[in-house]
Parts: sequence; C-alpha cells; structure tokens
Amino acid sequence: MMMPYEWWIGARYAGVARSGRGARRGDRFVSFIAASSMAGIALGVAALIIVLSVMNRFQTQVRDRMLSVLPHIELYVPGMGHEQVLQQWKGLAERAEQNPEVVAAAPFVAAQAMLARGQSLMGVQIRGIDPAIEPKVSDLAGQINEGSLAGLTPGAFHIIVGSQLATSMGLNVGDTVLVLAPQGTISPAGFAPRMRRFTVSGVFSTGYYEYDASLAFIDVQDAAVVFRDSGVSGVRLRITDMQQAPQVAQQLLSIMPASVRAQDWTQNNRTWFAAVKTEKRMMFLILALIVAVAAFNLLSSLVMAVKDKQSDIAILRTLGATPREIARIFLVQGSLIGVIGTVLGVGLGTLVAYHIDVIVPFIERLFGIHFLPQQIYFISELPSSPQLGDIVVIAVTSLVLSLLATLYPSWRASRLQPARVLRHD
Repeated sequence: MMMPYEWWIGARYAGVARSGRGARRGDRFVSFIAASSMAGIALGVAALIIVLSVMNRFQTQVRDRMLSVLPHIELYVPGMGHEQVLQQWKGLAERAEQNPEVVAAAPFVAAQAMLARGQSLMGVQIRGIDPAIEPKVSDLAGQINEGSLAGLTPGAFHIIVGSQLATSMGLNVGDTVLVLAPQGTISPAGFAPRMRRFTVSGVFSTGYYEYDASLAFIDVQDAAVVFRDSGVSGVRLRITDMQQAPQVAQQLLSIMPASVRAQDWTQNNRTWFAAVKTEKRMMFLILALIVAVAAFNLLSSLVMAVKDKQSDIAILRTLGATPREIARIFLVQGSLIGVIGTVLGVGLGTLVAYHIDVIVPFIERLFGIHFLPQQIYFISELPSSPQLGDIVVIAVTSLVLSLLATLYPSWRASRLQPARVLRHD
C-alpha cells in the first residue's frame, strides 16, 4: 500500500475503501452508521444552501421592486419653498452630475396627504414628478398597467395611484378623487384643510404591497401648488451602481451647499433591510443546528465504531501501533465522513438552488399544491440566488463541526488498554 496503514483503515471504516477479502459483518455495520452520518451532514448543508439562496433572491427582488418607483438618491433643501427649488433644481443636478457615478437627475416634491372618495379615506405618500424626465431616474413608466405617465400634465391635476390603493378605494382610470393636504386655513368656522380634486389617469403595480397601497404620483408643478407649505422638494438621482448609494451620497454632500441634505435608498428602507438581514442571520443559525445535529450523530457513530473495533485496536496495539496512530485512524474516518458529506451537500444544495425554478413547479404539478399563493404573497414563483460567500461559509462550518466531532472518539480509542480489552474479548 502506498498510503499509511492508519489512513487505509480509517478509509475502510468510513466505507470509502474495502479489504481484498470483502467486508465482514462488523465492517458493514460501521459502514452503515458512517453512511447515515454522511447523509445527515449532506442534508443539513444542502438545506442551508437552498434556504439562504432563496432568501438572497427574495431580498434582491424586493429591493429591485422598491427601486422601480424610488430613486437611488434624493437631494433636498429643508425649509425652502417648492417653487424656488423647482427653479433651481437644474443647478443642483449639474453639480450632482459632476460625479461620474450619477447618470440622471429629475426634480421631485414629496408630501403626505389624504385621499377621499365617497366613504373611503386613505393616507398616502404623494410624489410630484416631471413625467418627461422621470423615466431617466426610475422604472415607473414600465410599472403602469393602466393609463400612461404622459397623462401627468401641469395644471391638469391628474394622479397615478398604486394598484392596491385603487382596489381598496374602488378607483379606475377617469375617476376623480379628493386630495387633502395637511395644511389649510383657520377661520371662525374652524380649520379647513386645503383640498384639490384630481382625476385618476393611471394605475401602477410594483408587486411590493406597501408601495402599491400607499403611493401616488402627480405632476411636480401641481404638487408645488397643492403642497406649497408642506413636504420637501429637491432632485432625484440615479447612479451606476445602486450598492454604492451611501458612498455617493456622502461624496455629493461635499460639493453641495451646506443647506442641501441627501438621502439614499438604504436609508428610506432601513428598517426593512435591517429586519431581512437579521432574519437571514437567525435562519442561518437555526438551520446550522441541522448540521450540528449531524455532527453529534457523527460523534455517536464514531463512539460506536470505537466500541465495535476494540479488538482490532487491541491487536494493532500489540503489533506496535502507537496511541497517536490509533487516534489517527478514527480522525481519518470522521474527517472523510465530514468531507464527503459536505461535498455531497454542497453539490446537492447548489444543484437544487440553481434549478429551483424547474424543481418547484414540477413538485407543485405533481402534488397539486402551490407554495406561494399570489393572493397572499407578492411573488408567485420561488426565487433563488446562490452566493459563493454563503456556500463557502456553510462548507467551512460543516467541516469544522465534523472535525470537532472526531476529537473525543479518537482520544477515547487511543486510551484503550489492549491487555484489558483482550482479557474480556
């Protein structure tokens, strides 16, 4: 044999190598428990990869749908009147476009309002936009199911509402809705909010419930008229790499007047992204317990293997094997089980993660079920996006747990006294 004998014996105990005269009943039993440990590690690793891949893609899809109607960065001037900002927005845009990451800019007015129609009253976020420039900074035009962005013309007082908002208020294209601004006038009769009747000229759908149920768009000039004393106004920016939005926002502040403030998309949705990040960490810890249980199974199987192979260990010791060599046999056995189980798990998990769009529909058709009902979730297909970093962390975690599980059985085997074992055999 070219390899050291302890490596060969450990591989045989793990079921990887066989003796020339065939496996004995004891070897078959040890190989069986080794295979069960291997399968447990493989399933745990595969489950981790699949679940984290689904969560990665889910987060990416939600983020992209958010940014289909929201800009990457907003520059605004607190306290400045909307008319003044709209007159000066091109100057802010020109300064911002000096940064090579900025690809487009458009003006905006943002405010809170109430929509009223009949007995329905809903609180909404109003965004005043320039329909001619807006397609450069967002994908709103492609999200409109009914009507078009061109319907927002200055002075026409048209509004585009989200699909969920339209459904809850019974709105269709051509209907009128009353927009109530938070500011108003105080008279002897009491407080009278500022109101303006708008005509619905479009309905958009991002697939993200919160925005579809609470967001509406009007022309930026109309917004400046209705919300002249409330809300903020400024410039919406699109950049080359959305992941660099926080850094680009800080760079822009360094070249802007001191009164200008910047807010990127990660700040606008900080709570949601923090929740998803925490959920992903907790899911990793929970599913890692599957691998930990498999590692305990490996430990117990190695203890059983040591118990079953006491006679073999005693004979090897009488032939001159050292305690370190005996320990190395079971270290090799446990390590091979951990490595092979991890490799199989990575292969299975990666295969399923990359083909989940085929596997899940097949299972749904086979059993007549649907994992993601469209009336409950805003996605109808199970997404997946395997990340190399996640796979590496999972594989290393599995290997480390497997190696730790081999330490005690190996030490236990090295401490066996051959005379005592042979006396009771």
